[in-house]
Amino acid sequence: MKFLTFTDLHEDKVVLKELVKRAAQPDIDFIVCCGDISTFGRGLTLVFKSFEAVKKPFYVIPGNHEEGEILTKALTGFSNCHNFDRQAIKIEGYVFLGYGGGGFSVQDETFRKLARQWYGKYKEEKVILVTHGPPFGTALDLMGQKHVGNKDFRQFIDRIKPKIAISGHLHEAVGKMDTLGKTKLINPGWEGMVVELK
Repeated sequence: MKFLTFTDLHEDKVVLKELVKRAAQPDIDFIVCCGDISTFGRGLTLVFKSFEAVKKPFYVIPGNHEEGEILTKALTGFSNCHNFDRQAIKIEGYVFLGYGGGGFSVQDETFRKLARQWYGKYKEEKVILVTHGPPFGTALDLMGQKHVGNKDFRQFIDRIKPKIAISGHLHEAVGKMDTLGKTKLINPGWEGMVVELK
């Protein structure tokens, strides 16, 4: 099973065209996006129209540019595009947990409450965590010499040990990868990465 994942597109039409072209290839089963595909909502319809035409599931969480009802409203009428913010989606033996928005919050009480529920339900499952902001204290949250990621995301990763944690938000970390224990951390950037799950 392979999926294409990307983040922080910010309505770049040239990159969007390349992402759609890659998503349409027969080896890609679905697409996962970590948010900030728009510029404060502008350009969302074009992104959804483009991926709708691929006729594969497109799973997205909001970035800090799509907070509130922006994403939900823009998704109306698109049957292949799904907002999985604060939801769990099961795909072929894996559980994808989505949590969007924010970006610069070092702690998140709402996530902490949800994480307790998720841990109770999915601690024995193969988990893929998808957040907009990165976890704290890794190569994915370095801004200059300072770590600016989320400590609650980090704690959840340390506790539940997902197979992969995908995040974006920090343009300085585009394309970076790291590990926390056995968890692989990825910032796929706007050009995207292909992830294979076995």
